[in-house]
Amino acid sequence: MLKNTKNRGPIRALTQRHKIAIAGVATLGAAALAFSAVPGNAQTTTAEAPAGKVAYSNEQIKDVKGNVTDQLAPAEVKAQEMAAKHKAAVAHAKHEAAVAHAKHKAAVAQAKKRAAEAAAKKKAEAARKAKAASRSAERVAVKPVAAKKAYANNLDGWIREALDIMKKHDIPGTYNGLHKNIMRESSGNPNAINNWDINAQNGVPSIGLLQVIKPTFDAYHVPGTAWSQYDPVANLTAAANYAADRYGSIDNVNSAY
Repeated sequence: MLKNTKNRGPIRALTQRHKIAIAGVATLGAAALAFSAVPGNAQTTTAEAPAGKVAYSNEQIKDVKGNVTDQLAPAEVKAQEMAAKHKAAVAHAKHEAAVAHAKHKAAVAQAKKRAAEAAAKKKAEAARKAKAASRSAERVAVKPVAAKKAYANNLDGWIREALDIMKKHDIPGTYNGLHKNIMRESSGNPNAINNWDINAQNGVPSIGLLQVIKPTFDAYHVPGTAWSQYDPVANLTAAANYAADRYGSIDNVNSAY
């Protein structure tokens, strides 16, 4: 009689094929038990037959185990495929995140660059406007210089220029007052010199159109004119300034003064 064996591994669900195989094994076992009760030679004969059948049943059970393993294999492959797909999806997500981060970083850098360029352009424009405004202010500050009045280089020109200078310095006198005294003193010669009167004897002769001595010329010299008694305009303005101080005006002088 076969001994019962205990299954040490987990019990797997049996298919219809497995159930039929096991039923066959049970039937053969029962037949072997029946024949074992027969005495004599028949026992030996019947004992051998079931042994071969039992061995056949063992092979069938081995096949059943192989079929169960074969049925579980696709599930394992499917699980591996799912794991691989998940891994690929994670890697793809990381790649997409890295690409998005790189694009964002590039966009930020581009925005900063554009902002810097705009600021530089604005600063340059402000500097240009400031420079233009400064130039405009300089043009306004510089007053146009009036053209210098031209005077003839003769007695008429000398008198007219002297009168303009006298007017600026509030020195009284007229064209006629200057002219009449010039004609009496030097006859219109700017280089005339008196070498015989008391002034000449004292070493300070009278010189020029209105015969002015050196001390009087220096004391009544008018700013802006030459420092020479022989200069016609300087001689006339200094003499007129002296006459205004002493007589009120060159017009009041009718003789030697």
